[in-house]
Amino acid sequence: MNARVTDYDVLRVFCAPNGGYGNELGVVRDGSVLPERDARQEFAAKLGFSETVFVDDPERGVIDIYTPTLRLPFAGHPCVGTAWLLDVPELVTAAGVVGARLDGEFSWIEARPEWAPPRTLRQYPTAAEVDALPVPPQGEWVYAWAWEDEAAGRVRARAFPGRDDGIDEDEATGAAALLLTDRLGRALNIRQGKGSQLLTAPQPEGWVEVGGRVVLERRPER
Repeated sequence: MNARVTDYDVLRVFCAPNGGYGNELGVVRDGSVLPERDARQEFAAKLGFSETVFVDDPERGVIDIYTPTLRLPFAGHPCVGTAWLLDVPELVTAAGVVGARLDGEFSWIEARPEWAPPRTLRQYPTAAEVDALPVPPQGEWVYAWAWEDEAAGRVRARAFPGRDDGIDEDEATGAAALLLTDRLGRALNIRQGKGSQLLTAPQPEGWVEVGGRVVLERRPER
């Protein structure tokens, strides 16, 4: 494996107002150091983040997304984080072109619900019940949620990927938030995981915006 591949940024995406929490993301800015899918998959598994992004064209925003075990045509927190890092108006994913914008402290993407991988959206009566959930058995990707304040659109959520890759719970998942927003048809303020915050809003013609704060955890050593 090319030694240059150690050059990758680590971001935290969908951070809390104080900059804490968020879901870690690895971004290899020069995807040409690992052009083959098998090598990218191996590297994503080595890093162990819920997702790793390889940037194939930083000016056009062409990206390739991997979990530790599979390639994803689209994923939410990788797109939000990479759009912030590259400061581009759009990202080109295998699923389609994702709109992107920065608005103050928030990085936003606009995507289509049908691009998101399948998730089971499971509602619970109270946020306390979501807090108390154990990690479910593997095999089903579950987004557990409950209203904290329905009138205000505030949601408590936890995400369980159900995969055998060492990630029992995702701290923040934009694709699942996108699906929930599409189902409910309203803007949401989601508190997920230990303290991450995701904001969403339905858009015309079936699009959905997902946004959050992004923090640069570390840059590559030079």
